[in-house]
Parts: sequence; C-alpha cells; structure tokens
Amino acid sequence: MGSNFAGKRVAVLGAGKIGGILLKALLEKGLLSPQATVATVQHEERARALAQKLNVPVSTDNAAAVRGADIIFVCVKPQVVQEVIEQIRPNVSKKQLIISVAASVPTSQIEKALGSEVPVVRAMPNTPCVLGCGMTGVCKGKFADASHLETACALFNVVGKTVVVDEKHMDAVTGLSASGPAYIYIILESLAEAGVKVGLPRDIATLLAAQTALGAATVVLETGDHPALLKDAVTTPAGCTIDGILELEEGKLRVTLIKAVVKAAQRAKELANG
Repeated sequence: MGSNFAGKRVAVLGAGKIGGILLKALLEKGLLSPQATVATVQHEERARALAQKLNVPVSTDNAAAVRGADIIFVCVKPQVVQEVIEQIRPNVSKKQLIISVAASVPTSQIEKALGSEVPVVRAMPNTPCVLGCGMTGVCKGKFADASHLETACALFNVVGKTVVVDEKHMDAVTGLSASGPAYIYIILESLAEAGVKVGLPRDIATLLAAQTALGAATVVLETGDHPALLKDAVTTPAGCTIDGILELEEGKLRVTLIKAVVKAAQRAKELANG
C-alpha cells in the first residue's frame, strides 16, 4: 500500500480524542482529501458539529463508513472494539487496511473478530500528537506486510515520530510513551513549584521548567548521546547540579519513574486480558 495516499479513501471510526487529532492533522497536512474521507462518532449532535468543523462526512454508522475505504482507523475505546469490528465485518475485505489505536487490544483479537485475512496494524500514539510532536509505536498483525507498516508510519509521522516494534513490546510502549506525558507534566509541575519556593513568579518558573525540559529532550534526540553522558556534561565538580542530583537520588526519583512505567505496562497487559 505504501505511503502514496493520492485517491485513497479513509474511514476514521471514533473521531474522539486521538481519532479527532489524527483526522484533523492528516486533513490539514493534505495527506487525506476531504472528499475521500469519512468519520464516525457515537452521537448525532457531535457528528453534525464535527462535519461542519472539518468539512468531511461524519455519521454514527460504522458499517456504512467502511464501505469502499482503503484504510480504516479504529479509534474507539478498547471495550467496544469487539462490537465495532462485528458491525463492520460484512463490509471489510482483504484489500483494506485496518489501523487500530485502541489501547491494549491485540491484533489477533481484531483478526479473529473479522474472520478473514485482513491486514491489521496496531498503533499506540500519545496526546502530544495534537501539536505534531507525538510519539507512536506501531506493530503489524499476522496478515499485514512491510507496505502496510510503511503506510501506518507515513500517517503517524505527520503527527510526530514513529517506531516499529514487535507486538510483544506494545504494552511497554503504552507504559512509557503513551502514559509518559503525564509523568513529565508532574515533573514540570514540581520544578515550577520549586521555582516558586525559591522566589520566582509562577509563570516564569513554569516557562523555565518547560523550556528546559524541551531543550534537554531536543539535545537527546538531535545528538543521539546517552542521557547519562549529557547529565555528566552539566554536572561540574563541587557545583550546584551535583547537590541537586544527590537530592533526587535520595528521593528515589529514578526508581520511582522506572516503577511507574513498569506498573502502567502491567496494567496495559491486564486490560488486554480482560
């Protein structure tokens, strides 16, 4: 299927939070044509409002939306994926590609519900996709091939960066990058509070914290250097930074963050197992 979307018809089932973000971004970037794109939501009132906002047909009928679609995004909540797949099954064929962003739902469950060899790609994006700086992990199901992965990556690259992993790692992706923004916001909030504690106005403290985090992350991405090396470059002998790091180590920040990711990944696995 590749990354050429000229003339491709796309259906976005569940244009809510993540689904709405993806739909809006892909239309704005010109990857999708409004004339060849349809979406669904749960309620009629929301459908009318979204159709007016994005200038694409929006309905509450999933089965009708997938007719003739080349790519089908499944962006509904995990607990209703089975129901939605059963709704669309009569109108889905092997020539179509299903991309699921439903957290914790394995490709095997979707394939089984479809009852045919339809290619399925599973994706786990995060909320910073709304500003084009998201992170998405993708994996392929039993019947998907490299071209299907290429298609999915091309779509998610529009809203950030994409990494291909084996499906066994998708719960870890959920625990790290999908839940990760919440951890970072807590760290940023704490840094800003610390700035206030030492006398800074709150708005300035928040700006200093946020831009510092953005800068540090950008250096990691641009240089490819290990974070430990970059940390050492900031930490001068007998300086201020080493005293701060000592407090972080005594407070067990490092192990707490590790445990947070492990716990979230475990929860993702539990959701997948019902």
